[in-house]
Parts: sequence; C-alpha cells; structure tokens
Amino acid sequence: MAELPCTPGQTVGPFLHLGLPCTGEPADGPDAVRLHGTVYDGDGAPIPDALVELWQAEARWGRAATDTDGHYRFTTVVPGNPPFFAITVFARGLLDRLFTRAYLPGVDPDADPVLGTVDADRRPTMLCVAEGRADYRFDIRLQGPRETVFLAYRGAGG
Repeated sequence: MAELPCTPGQTVGPFLHLGLPCTGEPADGPDAVRLHGTVYDGDGAPIPDALVELWQAEARWGRAATDTDGHYRFTTVVPGNPPFFAITVFARGLLDRLFTRAYLPGVDPDADPVLGTVDADRRPTMLCVAEGRADYRFDIRLQGPRETVFLAYRGAGG
C-alpha cells in the first residue's frame, strides 16, 4: 500500500466572511448592553476579516465578523457574577482560535478564579471600558506589548 503525504496545515482565515449571512442586530430591550471593539494585529493595524464569538451564562451566544475597520459589535445582556463575556477569536494567521474573557468594569479580581491568576499589570487587557450606561468597549490585540491575555482550555483545539 502506498504511503500518502500529510495534508499541510492552514490558518483559520481569511475565508470566514463567506459563510456569514447578516441576520441583523437583536432588538434592544430594557436590559440590553452593547459590547464592541476592534481586533488589532501585532503591528496595531485593524484586522478586517476576523470572526469574534461571544458566550455568556445569561444569554445565548453570538458571532460577529469584523468590518473593514476591524470593528465588531454585539447587543446582549449584562452577564452574571463575576460579570464577564467569554470571547473566542478566529483570524488569518492563527492556527487555532484564541480564547479570552472581557470583564465589565469594577469586577473584583479575587472574586473570579481566572482573573485572579492573571498578573495585575496584564489584567487591563481583559477589562472592558465603559463608554456609557450600557455601552462597553473591548479591543482585542493579537500580539505586541499590549497583547490581550489569551487563555488555554484543555481539549479546546488543535
């Protein structure tokens, strides 16, 4: 029997937008909050073809493709305690997805077993910035001096 060569590895992008029909934003309700931000590469340039997923205990999940300026947005509800959104990022150049958390302002690091283990000088990369009563910004930096803290989960990938 002939031995076949291995299939070469590929990155997760830039094909992500092809299978994402726009379903529109969910309707704003009294408990709605907006989470938005920009995904940046190691040179600080916005990534126009990344995919961001949001998960949380208080609502279903969401998926948003970045626009030509690298910007994404979600409308959701405030998560429970400790208040954080689980974020997954897919982008060109990555061999697998990246995981992080976006904590709302004012969270006590000692109240969360994950945030409490992150060095104090790196925690700001996991904190949202309030831009209004129900509007939060969370920029994601894939590399560089202000790189977002990314998490490793057992069995989560490649």
